[in-house]
Amino acid sequence: MKKLLSTSSYPFLLCRLVTGLVFLSEGIQKFIRPENIGSGRFAKIGFSSPDFWAHFAGSFEIVCGLLVLIGLFTRFAVIPLLIVMITAFVTTKLPILTGKGFWPFAHEYRTDFAMTMLLILLLIFGAGKTSVDHKLSSGKV
Repeated sequence: MKKLLSTSSYPFLLCRLVTGLVFLSEGIQKFIRPENIGSGRFAKIGFSSPDFWAHFAGSFEIVCGLLVLIGLFTRFAVIPLLIVMITAFVTTKLPILTGKGFWPFAHEYRTDFAMTMLLILLLIFGAGKTSVDHKLSSGKV
């Protein structure tokens, strides 16, 4: 039982599942819900060429989300997702902090904060033993 719950196996799988599925879902929604999550949101934020940026961000979220999900090139895949999160913070959350104060900001930033922390965890520690990365590095493929 102790081996099953080791910090190098299933906890990282759960982190990858949450992170990968959230980014995969958000990326897909940028294409299928353009008015709310895709180009409409990018236009509202003030991006020039909102269609391009929505598709660009959505494509990275889909591809990198899938890579994180299966644990392939995980540390590499996390970097563009961190850039997405930093951009979201600067364009959508920082104005809330400066305009409405800390508590409204804390409420709006909660999911972004959790996702950013999971990305940082995966960047620092990698994908864990239940990943393709581990199988490739240990020669078990």
